[in-house]
Amino acid sequence: MATHDATSVAGSSAARNYAIVTSAYWGFTLTDGALRMLVLLHFYKLGYSPFALAFLFLLYEAAGIAANLIGGWLATRYGIARMLTVGLTTQITGFLLLSALSPDWSPTLSVIWVVLSQGVCGVAKDLTKTASKSAIKLTAGEASGQLFKWVAWFTGSKNAMKGIGFFLGGVLLEVVGFRGALWLMAALLSLILAGVVTFVPKLMGKSKASKSAKELFAKNRGINLLAAARVVLFGARDVWFVVGVPVFLYASGWSRPMVGGFLALWTIGYGMVQAFAPHLVRRSEDGLSAEVPAARLWSAMLAVIPMAIAIAVAMKVDHLEWVVVGGLGIFGFAFAVNSSVHSYLVLAYAGSEKAAEDVGFYYAANAVGRFFGTLMSGLLYQWGGLLYALSGSAVMLVICWLVTLALPVTRTMQRVPA
Repeated sequence: MATHDATSVAGSSAARNYAIVTSAYWGFTLTDGALRMLVLLHFYKLGYSPFALAFLFLLYEAAGIAANLIGGWLATRYGIARMLTVGLTTQITGFLLLSALSPDWSPTLSVIWVVLSQGVCGVAKDLTKTASKSAIKLTAGEASGQLFKWVAWFTGSKNAMKGIGFFLGGVLLEVVGFRGALWLMAALLSLILAGVVTFVPKLMGKSKASKSAKELFAKNRGINLLAAARVVLFGARDVWFVVGVPVFLYASGWSRPMVGGFLALWTIGYGMVQAFAPHLVRRSEDGLSAEVPAARLWSAMLAVIPMAIAIAVAMKVDHLEWVVVGGLGIFGFAFAVNSSVHSYLVLAYAGSEKAAEDVGFYYAANAVGRFFGTLMSGLLYQWGGLLYALSGSAVMLVICWLVTLALPVTRTMQRVPA
């Protein structure tokens, strides 16, 4: 009886901590999605080229590579609550820096200022994400059998919030302007920061961190392969998502709220599918023997979709923008299942003692993919329009599928020798 009571209390505490961390990350993701639309649409209207638009986001993505690695180590050493606090504070700082941009500055100075401010926000995003996902590993570990469900709901719901943020960014740009939107978002994050400081357990996730870079990078084979797959998976999304499709739709006559609305609906739908993914993937008792084959199957299915859309673009079919929109809706469904399965697998492969470091390493790979996808989004669209962007996506997804074929179907906590 006492054991049952203790288990019940632990489960209740885990659910409470899960809800707090998820709510905080929702608020953060809402403003992060809005920021992307603010920057993209504001500077496209000012006449920036597709490559210049992509360049504005490069430091944002590059900063995430180091932020994930260092953030995982810091969260292990100092606790998740402290890293959430640092991440939120850094994002507020980035918003305030960006709001100081003056229309009187030269184009060169403006680009430098925006890139640096975006870099600050990129650090904030990945510090916050690594700390939040590490918290899910810990809380689900205290609530038996909840890992896949909790990971799927967390990932799906935060992407739905990001989608709402895309729409919010387009609306705020029309209603209160670039600077006013940034001030409003900084104020919202200040309220969320106060909630994190008050309610998140201060020692949550604190453990013995790696003592050297050699130890930090020596991950197990499953995490290494997942990290490689993640690079090309998210590169395949961002190669059309960051610049190609928004600029294509805007150039086709869509308004800024319409472009933001489409990306919002796409991301919200994508998030809903992610949250539902555990019902679409057969579960196994060992947590890997059914889930790994599912990752392989969904990767293969996903690779076919941008190929088909690219063919439609090359043939210049009637009502092309709606064909692209419909095709990317199908892409979003398959991508969501892929992403959800991958997010589960990294936590299934990860050890509990240094979960934050394992998650940080994995999402550093995610940031590499976003950086590469963002860079190629601008270059490929400028070289060959949407056709090149979609073709690049298809190539990356074929590579992703090939990598998943090598994923281990048994769990091992042994680290790869450095």
